[in-house]
Amino acid sequence: MRNTVTVLRLLVGLLFVFSGLVKANDPLGLAYKMDEYFAVWHWDWATPYSLWLSLAMNVLEILSGVALVLGLWAKANTRMLVALMLLFTFLTGYAVLSGRIKTCGCFGDCIPLQAWQSFVKDLVLMAMVLLLAWQHKRITPWLPTATAATALTMAAIVVVYGQYRVLQHLPLVDCLPYAPGKNLLTQMAPPPGSRPDSTTVMYNYSKAGQPVSFDANNFPSDFDDSLYSFVSRETVVVRKGNADAAIKDFALYTATGTDTTKALLQQTQPYILYFAKNFEPLNPEAQEQFSKLYLKARQKNMPFFVVSNEPAKAEAWFNNSNHFNLPILTCDGTVMKTILRSPTGVVAMRGAVVAQKWAETDMNNAMAFINQP
Repeated sequence: MRNTVTVLRLLVGLLFVFSGLVKANDPLGLAYKMDEYFAVWHWDWATPYSLWLSLAMNVLEILSGVALVLGLWAKANTRMLVALMLLFTFLTGYAVLSGRIKTCGCFGDCIPLQAWQSFVKDLVLMAMVLLLAWQHKRITPWLPTATAATALTMAAIVVVYGQYRVLQHLPLVDCLPYAPGKNLLTQMAPPPGSRPDSTTVMYNYSKAGQPVSFDANNFPSDFDDSLYSFVSRETVVVRKGNADAAIKDFALYTATGTDTTKALLQQTQPYILYFAKNFEPLNPEAQEQFSKLYLKARQKNMPFFVVSNEPAKAEAWFNNSNHFNLPILTCDGTVMKTILRSPTGVVAMRGAVVAQKWAETDMNNAMAFINQP
């Protein structure tokens, strides 16, 4: 049994560390997933705390895994792991049973899992954690307590600082379909070899006061307008396909409401997209960097666009107040969260390919892109 416990503690501990690190790479992504649950439950009061909950959850998950591997505080730690697994299993179970949450975000966007896959994974992991809690006396420290506690403290510092850094800049590893190097037109198309949904049109009629439905290939032999009264028609999916594109809802609109997405992505010259989500005026330092960036782009004849989910406010601040005379494009706020894990920032494009992305704090780095020949 001791050998079994040793293998399980390593497996479970490392899995918790790995899962936490993947989410700590993008704590905003986990916060957005929490917001999805809160919206389904109508917990509007919890939304302002989602980022703090995300940060705390990642720290707790990683440190619990590290403590299990080191063998620290076995009884208390295994009980903590049981509590975490009860929470995770409830969330994934709710996603499966309700059908209202498609993915759980267990491994962030880097390893997307369907809700049922996450639920099965959590059930197996729960069984292993319960066994460890039952056999916690067989979990012995591999290092002196003081040394192990120091290692755990160092791990906490690294995790906290790492999350602070990615929030100030961008995730260290970008696993989203808008990552640098991705061709957005390719990401917006169905995968090669995929098949679309197979559909049929169903006709709904009323006959002698009773509802009757049939498709074009199965009209009733006694069909006659005097017997059947038309009610409605609907398209029904007969067989679900696998032609879902990685990007489904990316669209950019001009001030007149024209969809300019493909026209913009199909141009050959490099250009800059400046994203301003839930628009707030730039602070003085960021405003100075923005002005330098915009003026350099204009000097180089490089197209420069502001993208916002609040175009009226962007127009008022950029053009009416600061006289930049910038084209303002409208994009859905949820989509903007996926494109750039920063309220404001720069996306450098080469046609349809994302060349690079920077958060507001790194806006000056975009100057090198503009200065390229």
